[in-house]
Amino acid sequence: MFYEQRLRMTDKKLKIALHTLGCKLNFSESSTIARQFETQGYERVPFTEKADIYVVNSCTVTQNADKKCRQAVRKIYKQNPDAFVAVVGCYAQVDGEAVATIPGVDAVFGVNDKFKLLEFVDNLEKNKEAKLYSCEIDDVEHFDAAFSSGDRTRSFLKVQDGCDYACTYCIIPKARGKSRNNDIVHTIAQAQEVAKLGYKEIVLTGVNIGDFGRSTGENFIDLIEALDQVEGIERYRISSIEPNLLSHSIIEFVAQSKRFLPHFHIPLQSGNDQILAKMKRRYNRTLFADRIQKIKQTLPNAFIGVDVIVGFPGESDADFLDTYNFLESLEVSFLHVFSYSDRPNTPTASMTDKVYKQEIARRSKKLHELSEIKHRYFYSQNIGKEETVLFEAQQNKGFMHGFTSNYLKVECAYDEKLVNRLAKVHLLSIKENSSFEIKLV
Repeated sequence: MFYEQRLRMTDKKLKIALHTLGCKLNFSESSTIARQFETQGYERVPFTEKADIYVVNSCTVTQNADKKCRQAVRKIYKQNPDAFVAVVGCYAQVDGEAVATIPGVDAVFGVNDKFKLLEFVDNLEKNKEAKLYSCEIDDVEHFDAAFSSGDRTRSFLKVQDGCDYACTYCIIPKARGKSRNNDIVHTIAQAQEVAKLGYKEIVLTGVNIGDFGRSTGENFIDLIEALDQVEGIERYRISSIEPNLLSHSIIEFVAQSKRFLPHFHIPLQSGNDQILAKMKRRYNRTLFADRIQKIKQTLPNAFIGVDVIVGFPGESDADFLDTYNFLESLEVSFLHVFSYSDRPNTPTASMTDKVYKQEIARRSKKLHELSEIKHRYFYSQNIGKEETVLFEAQQNKGFMHGFTSNYLKVECAYDEKLVNRLAKVHLLSIKENSSFEIKLV
C-alpha cells in the first residue's frame, strides 16, 4: 500500500540500490532482498546510480569490513544526501548502535529483521536519528531462505546459517547466531526455483555448510545426494567446508557425481597444531593433510582453495614457518590469505601477545607468493586438456570469460550465443591475466 501511495505522490517508479560486502552468503541475501522490493514495484539500479533507497549489506569479519561499511554510507551521502539509507547484515547485528551513529544512516536491521526491511520502511524521509531493529543473537531461531539471481550466470543458494563453533578469533556466531537450516524438501524446492530461472550452476553457501541438518535431524551428504537429482541444474560447487566435516564419503560422492564439481574450498587457518588448539579449531594438521590426500587420490585434477590466517596472537616465527612448510608440501591450488584482525568480545581480543603489523604483512606477502606459485603450477598441469566451460554474461573489451569444472578461468572473444552455455574447449595456453586462451571443440 505504501508503495502505491508514494507512487501517486511522486508520479515515478521508486528506485533501490544495494551494496554487498563480504561473502557469497551476503550476496545471496542481498539478491533476495532486492527481489522483495522488485515484486512491490521498485526498480533496482546499480549502486553507483541515484536511488530513493540504498541498502548496505554489511560484513564484520575484520576491522576493514566495518570500515568499508562506513565508507559505503559516506559515498551514498555524497551521491544523494536525500536518499533513505538502511544498513543490514553482520556489522548491523554485532554493533548496531555504532552503525546507527554513521551520518546518513536512517535504519539499522539485525539478523532477525533484515528480510522484513520492506515492512519497516514506512516512509522515505530522512530520520534525525537512525531507527534500530535488532534482537539478542541467542533469540534468533528462524532460517531465512535466500538465493541470488539477476547478476551472474551462477546462483548462490543459501543452505545453512549460523555456527555453533566457538573459534577464539571469530565474531560470526555473534553476528549470525546458532546453526540452523531449512529441511531438505524446502531446500530442493529452492534449487528447483533457481533452475526455472535458467541458471545452470549453483554454489552452495552458508556459514558452516557441512553442519547442515543440525536443526532438522538431517545431514549434508543427504542434501547433496538430493540436489544431484534436480533437473535443470548442470553444476554444483560446494563453498567453504570445514575439514572435519568434509568426510571421505562426501569426497567419494563428488567423484562419482555428474553435477558436483571437483572444486573444494577448505579453511586451514594454521598449519601449526599449537596455534590450531589456541584457535579452538576442531581438527589438527594430520586430519587436514588426510583430506587433501583423499581428494587428490579420488579427484587428481580437483581445484583446492585453502584459507589461512597470519599473525594470530602468539604465532612465533617458528609457528609461521611450520605453517608455510606444511602448505608448501600440500597439493593445493590457491591460498586465501587473511591477516589476523581483533574482533570485539572474542577471546583473542584480550590476548596480549599480538604480532606486530609489519610482521603480519611480511608473513602475508610470503604466503601470497607461495599461493601464486601453487596457482600457476595448477594451471600449467591443465595445458592441452579438454574441459567443459560455463560462460559468463559479462563482456570486457570484447572478451568474455567462464570457468571449467575445476575452476580454471578461460577467456575468448565475446559471443552472445555462448552466454550461460556449457561448451567443450581445448585449453591452449596461459595468458598474462592468469586465464586460459582456448579453442572451442
